[in-house]
Amino acid sequence: MNNLFEIAEACLHNPSIDEKLVLTHHAKSLLDEGQLDFTSCQPVQAINQVKFPQKPILQAPRYMPKRNLTSQDGVIAFFHAIAHVEFMAIYLAWDLLYRFRGLPGQFYQDWLCVADEEAQHFELLRQHLRRFNVEYGDLLAHGGLWDHAVETAEDLLARLALVPRCMEARGLDVTPGIIAKFTAKGDEAGIAILTRILTDEVKHVERGSYWFKSICGQQGLEPETQYRSLISQYYRGGKPKGPFNRDMRKMAGFSDAELDWLEAG
Repeated sequence: MNNLFEIAEACLHNPSIDEKLVLTHHAKSLLDEGQLDFTSCQPVQAINQVKFPQKPILQAPRYMPKRNLTSQDGVIAFFHAIAHVEFMAIYLAWDLLYRFRGLPGQFYQDWLCVADEEAQHFELLRQHLRRFNVEYGDLLAHGGLWDHAVETAEDLLARLALVPRCMEARGLDVTPGIIAKFTAKGDEAGIAILTRILTDEVKHVERGSYWFKSICGQQGLEPETQYRSLISQYYRGGKPKGPFNRDMRKMAGFSDAELDWLEAG
C-alpha cells in the first residue's frame, strides 16, 4: 500500500493501535523515499465510519477525575491523559488530510508529518506509562476530543481554526507551566517527553496557521475576521479562556490582533 489516501482510510477505519502506528510510520517513510502516491481516486467515507479502540473507556469531561501531580497515581493519570490527547491527535491529523481533497501537495505532506510526530509522542508516552506498569487504556479518558472533528467535517477552515489553532494551541499555553512542576519534582524523563511534545506542537500549530491564512486568501476572506467568526460559531462557550502564551502563539502564527481578541474575555 503506497497511496496516501488509502493508508489514511486504513488508519482511520482500523481500531488497532499498533497497526495505526505502523501504517503512520510506513507512510512517512514512503514520503521520505519519494514513493508516496497522492492520487485521490476513492470517495471520502463519512466521518461516522472512523473506528476507535475499545479501550480506553471514554467519559464526558465533567466526569473525569481531577489529577494531582503530588502523588504517583496523579502522575500516572496525568500521563495517561496526555497519551490519550496524543493518540487522538494521530486521528485528527489523518482525518484532516483524508477528508479534504484538491489541496496543494504540501498540505498533505505537512499533515502526514504531523501525524507521524503525534505517533512518536504517543509511543514515548505509552513507554513511559509502562514504567509504572500501566497500559494506555487502563484508565478512563476524555470523550470530547473527537467532537471538534465531527462538527467541522464539512468545513476545512473551521477544522483548522478549531483543531490546530484552538485545541492544539492550548498546549502552548499550559505545557510550560506543567514542565516547571515536573522540573521542581526532578522528573527528568517526564520533562524530556513534555519538552519534545511542546517543541513539535509549536510547529503543528504554525502549520495550522499557515494553511488557515493561505486558504482564507484563496477564498478572498480576511483571516483574522474569519478566525473570530469560526471560533465564536464552533467553540462551546464562545471562545477559549486564558491565560494565553503570547510568545509561543506568535511563534506558531497567531497575530497580535487575534491574541488581543482572545484575551479580551
